[in-house]
Amino acid sequence: MAKTGDNSGGRGKKGLKRKAAAEEPQEAAVAEDGATESGVQPPKTTAFPPGFSISEIKNKQRRHLMFTRWKQQQRKEKLAIKKKLKKEREALGDKAPPKPVPKTIDNQRVYDETVVDPNDEEVAYDEATDEFASYFNRQTSPKILITTSDRPHGRTVRLCEQLSTVIPNSHVYYRRGLALKKIIPQCISRDFTDLIVINEDRKTPNGLILSHLPNGPTAHFKMSSVRLRKEIKRRGKDPTEHIPEIILNNFTTRLGHSVGRMFASLFPHNPQFIGRQVATFHNQRDYIFFRFHRYIFKSEKKVGIQELGPRFTLKLRSLQKGTFDSKYGEYEWVHKPREMDTSRRKFHL
Repeated sequence: MAKTGDNSGGRGKKGLKRKAAAEEPQEAAVAEDGATESGVQPPKTTAFPPGFSISEIKNKQRRHLMFTRWKQQQRKEKLAIKKKLKKEREALGDKAPPKPVPKTIDNQRVYDETVVDPNDEEVAYDEATDEFASYFNRQTSPKILITTSDRPHGRTVRLCEQLSTVIPNSHVYYRRGLALKKIIPQCISRDFTDLIVINEDRKTPNGLILSHLPNGPTAHFKMSSVRLRKEIKRRGKDPTEHIPEIILNNFTTRLGHSVGRMFASLFPHNPQFIGRQVATFHNQRDYIFFRFHRYIFKSEKKVGIQELGPRFTLKLRSLQKGTFDSKYGEYEWVHKPREMDTSRRKFHL
């Protein structure tokens, strides 16, 4: 009986050895195959067979190992090419060719006929006679009323309060069930120049209406990515009462020009540079990113910035002539996704 046990144990060991010997050539073949479909050689000396892909390896651990080795090899090759190009540019000095500009959706933008030329006489005449002319001629100073939708929740109320610290001479009033058609005449009688209404859905701010008084226009924006001050990491101290500077980026078309002038008319003309505060409206691919910063002079050449908050993103839904009138109002522009969003490279602002 002892002999029988010994023989069976020996046979088992021999079987395991045969199995291991059979698996080793398979692993070696997988590890030493040639280039992948992308044509990049893995770190092993031999190549995968033609048309072979790493995704064909059925063993998950082996597949993951081969993929990480292939990615490491790719990174090494890219780094070697970059170092070679850098040495060539340093050797050529001023005679080095300019760096190639990478293709992006922004610089591959479809041509728009409504892009504003700063020397265009028609544009200059329109700006001199539009609804914002009195502000840009310094005949009026902005006075803003900020309100919400009916029965707002805490997050929307806090956003209104924080916006009032960003925009000088702005006042927060609770809606109390009044219709906008009744609020607007009261604003005009009290010399308010703009009305901001923040709407919410499921306790989250999701829309903004900006109406210039007394003659319009009125813009309706979708609001997203709202972050209040406490939700921003590494934020600076609360803003001071100094009048901030305003930066408007990339509002290039006639429509974008109108929207940019609406935002500019919210802030007084003479910023107080001693406060070092900047409000930025940055348009990128028809999304308007709002940020509020304080800049800090670290030295004569270096400047750092601190975000103060709040922050949010706007997307224009419609631009209406006159003050708010959802039933009989005349619209200058309405966003129609099925007709207007046919190309990713076409932008309207």
